[in-house]
Amino acid sequence: MSHFTTIKIQIKNGEILHQVLQELGYQVECNTEVRGYRRNTTEAEYVIRQNNGYDLGFRRNGENYELVADFWGAKINQQKLVNAISQNYAHKTLMATVQEQGFDVEEEETLADGTVRVVVGRWV
Repeated sequence: MSHFTTIKIQIKNGEILHQVLQELGYQVECNTEVRGYRRNTTEAEYVIRQNNGYDLGFRRNGENYELVADFWGAKINQQKLVNAISQNYAHKTLMATVQEQGFDVEEEETLADGTVRVVVGRWV
């Protein structure tokens, strides 16, 4: 019996996801198995190995990625993990779009509640 659970996340670009996971300090393996309860496994494009044998995986499902893990054994705060990944992913995606569109970052600050405020502009 599998104990794997999936959480849908609003992430479309796997390369940026990979970069974000690495920037958050995770060692990431690509295209391998996610380990769970009683050595059950499932496949994922990006896998974070954990010493307790319960890995975290990210796999494409349609246009978006989903987080897959045996969360009972993984012993992580799912919401905190998803929030950190989502915020960093959004920031990295914004910065790439700003550059592609010819804008410059004029100001960037992290507010007391953790929100990142970015002001961009360009000369026309």
